Amino acid sequence: MIRTILWDIDGTLLSFAEAERAAIKASFLAFGLGACDDAMVARYSALNASYWERLELGELTKPQVLRGRFEEFFQAEGVSCGDIDAFNADYQLRLGDTIRYNDDSLALVESLRGRVRQYAVTNGTVVAQEKKLTKSGLGELFDGVFISDRVGYEKPSPLFFERVFEAIGPCDRDEVMIVGDSLTSDIRGGENAGIQTCWYNPADRENDKGVRVDHIIRDLRELPALLERL
Repeated sequence: MIRTILWDIDGTLLSFAEAERAAIKASFLAFGLGACDDAMVARYSALNASYWERLELGELTKPQVLRGRFEEFFQAEGVSCGDIDAFNADYQLRLGDTIRYNDDSLALVESLRGRVRQYAVTNGTVVAQEKKLTKSGLGELFDGVFISDRVGYEKPSPLFFERVFEAIGPCDRDEVMIVGDSLTSDIRGGENAGIQTCWYNPADRENDKGVRVDHIIRDLRELPALLERL
């Protein structure tokens, strides 16, 4: 029986793609860099994802990710930005402006209150994630929120999850499940922590990372039925 759910935020409960697109377009205009068209957004998105994966592999630090992705992107696009750190700070704030729930996630989290304990576990920045959680209304529904910048470690590190378990108190790890869209962050992290994993995979992607996946859902609204079976 699952008594505790660890929820990923970006790409799971909330659409990160839409927030990312809106934020970078707005920051380009705010910094006088011209329009960032959809093709540029797609190239940035792929580059950004590669930087976060390198973070999860321990190849980069968070500051290296936040600055390096824009350094490489601006250079590749021939864009001159005089203050990359200021651009990133503006972008982080704007990431919290666009809220789109995946699969009625707000109603789902609300419906599970009292049935299971629910916690947010995210590698996003404090500025972006706190704004998202407040604006979306999700933050007030969780029993706790764990943001990697405050925890001191990133998913999938076992140390991230050790800090989570220290904070939430004694529990049987067989009764804990992480739900997330990232194989390299959420699912590998759950595997490292010795808890059950539920891969949110709406695009029916292949598991090409060699990660153990206990359960797969393509729509978040499948979760209550899964919980009933477990």
